Amino acid sequence: MAAVPGQLIWEIVKKNNSFLVKQFGRGNAGVQFSKESNNLYNLNSYKHSGLANKKTVTIQPGGKELSVVADNYYRPDLKKAALARLSAVNRSLKVSKSGVKKRNRQAVKIRCRK
Repeated sequence: MAAVPGQLIWEIVKKNNSFLVKQFGRGNAGVQFSKESNNLYNLNSYKHSGLANKKTVTIQPGGKELSVVADNYYRPDLKKAALARLSAVNRSLKVSKSGVKKRNRQAVKIRCRK
């Protein structure tokens, strides 16, 4: 089977695929999101598509306190997005301590004598 170019795949799947999420209303009708596993930005675009690109990166929780990074080759333009996704996954895996009280950070009104 001959290799199919990524641009052709993108032209086929860009308007209609099972991962596409369209949201309408309040001025964001132009924004389309994608739920692809290899799409770090979750945007429906050729640059970030995991379906149309051979070089992709994905980050998923691998269990307790683990993150799995799977990549096909290396995309230096996705390094910042991969680090942001990794920190978000690690933050979501942390369990808060139940016995610790949060400090009240509201301003306290102090009365002074004149």
